[in-house]
Amino acid sequence: MSKAILLLNMGGPNSIDEVEIFLKNMFADPYILQTNAITRKLVGTIIVKKRLKEAIENYKIIGGKSPLLEITNSLAKRVESLSKIKTYPIMRYVPPFAKEVLLKLKDENIDKLILFSMYPHYSTTTTKSSIEDVIKVCKEIDYAPKIEIVDRYYDNKEYIKLQIKLIKETLENSSAKDKKLIISAHGLPLDIIKKGDPYQKHIETNVELIKDELKKEGLNFQSIELAYQSKVGNGTWLEPNLEDVLRNPTNLSVLIFPIAFTIDNSETIFELDIEHREIATKLKYDYYKVAKCPNDLDEFAKFIVNIIAKS
Repeated sequence: MSKAILLLNMGGPNSIDEVEIFLKNMFADPYILQTNAITRKLVGTIIVKKRLKEAIENYKIIGGKSPLLEITNSLAKRVESLSKIKTYPIMRYVPPFAKEVLLKLKDENIDKLILFSMYPHYSTTTTKSSIEDVIKVCKEIDYAPKIEIVDRYYDNKEYIKLQIKLIKETLENSSAKDKKLIISAHGLPLDIIKKGDPYQKHIETNVELIKDELKKEGLNFQSIELAYQSKVGNGTWLEPNLEDVLRNPTNLSVLIFPIAFTIDNSETIFELDIEHREIATKLKYDYYKVAKCPNDLDEFAKFIVNIIAKS
């Protein structure tokens, strides 16, 4: 049986020209704007028009594109080298889209697909949207491979150890005792959680497992707090909001750990390391560091190969 591993992510603009495509596709996604098609099209158009100029300027600040695809391509090569299985990224809102990758795999007579979500915590807005997109395109192009899915791994011991490694590397040789660890997760509207999305529960479980592992490692932060970032609009989102936490400090030495992402993107590089750093600078924080995501680390590639082997 010939196999392929597909690394599923929502994606990020690969150039300034793709910013509009990215936003249009995001707000056309029924799992992002959970309303009827007519309202979604209207509201999506309004949001894109309102956010486009600012989004373009933000991406210019970080080099004119998201680093997400470049890092994911590097990770895919490492996974392929270790597993000896062809590995491809598929993005939801920007190229490479599912259709172009799946047509290639169909032509190559690949008869088994392993779908690996690049989001550790299951959510309808990310994981389900990406997986359903792949399944839908397979039907459209009359392609019927066997499909295996890895759709969550927030509580996997090997993954927790990788998260601890990233926190330790950010600390370098400085002490944790005088610092606050803020574990930052991408926010979600409360309405989506109330519909049964398990994302919040997965995040909270992951945070507790990180706390337990930090104790075992002898890393004792002064305090550890979960916060949520990236709120959009005036609706009620998961709280506390990271910006509010930073503006009302209980400690002026903080390490931010972006728990919800496996690949660095605009939310980590621009929002956390530029926008939120400005808040910390204005309030005279004496220590403000943002941990890296697993990205294309060998340990992350090995983890992916190991979890796929066990699935």
